Amino acid sequence: MNAIYLLLFVLFGLLFGSFFNVIGLRVPKKESIIYPNSHCTNCKHELSWWELIPVLSYLFLHGKCRKCRTKISPIYPMMEAITGGLFALSYYYLGWEMELLAALFFVSLLVIITVSDLEYMIIPDKILIVFLLLFIAIRIFEPLNPWWDSIVGAVLGFAILYLLAIVSRGGMGGGDIKLFFVLGIILGTKAIIMTLFFASLLGSLVGIIQMLFHKWKKKTPIPFGPFISIGALLSYFYRDTILEWYIQFLS
Repeated sequence: MNAIYLLLFVLFGLLFGSFFNVIGLRVPKKESIIYPNSHCTNCKHELSWWELIPVLSYLFLHGKCRKCRTKISPIYPMMEAITGGLFALSYYYLGWEMELLAALFFVSLLVIITVSDLEYMIIPDKILIVFLLLFIAIRIFEPLNPWWDSIVGAVLGFAILYLLAIVSRGGMGGGDIKLFFVLGIILGTKAIIMTLFFASLLGSLVGIIQMLFHKWKKKTPIPFGPFISIGALLSYFYRDTILEWYIQFLS
């Protein structure tokens, strides 16, 4: 039965991942997420139902528009597949607990802002406000232990990123700062600090690799949202495991 549920969560994740692509691509441009229907951004060809099957349609079409043959961004199927996997992972770790709802909304936010940040280097306030309200409601009914850890985590996350932005003189985007406040509601104090550590580490490693291959120049902005998302997921699902390993490593 668990295998069936896992498969269902993968399928739901694939479907929602397709919708999250739409949100992440349209909201920053202040476009409706309902109208017009999904279409090729180059020739405006409206996609039929079989061109909208998550991941599979991309493979069937060889990553190109059926009409004009313009290449389709691999971000679409990638984020659909990632959402499916993360939805299943959420169920695998949490089962039918109230926290599962928090995990699904948490994953949803991270997927949306990753799409938006990769495409436009923007994390829209509208998206953050919606999920902030959802996270507050969830933590009222499913609080952290202690309950005030959500508040401290949100304030601490915001404060650290804000100070980093001041020190770096704008090196940290306003969307990233506000995102850390929203994530702090779900993650709490320890996990939000861990998120910053992992995000900074991953961002630095990628930056160094790009510099080595001459694909990135100093002062060239790179989207930090995807690194925050990876760090937040590691902290949310594996915080206790990582802390135990770290304590054992020090002892």
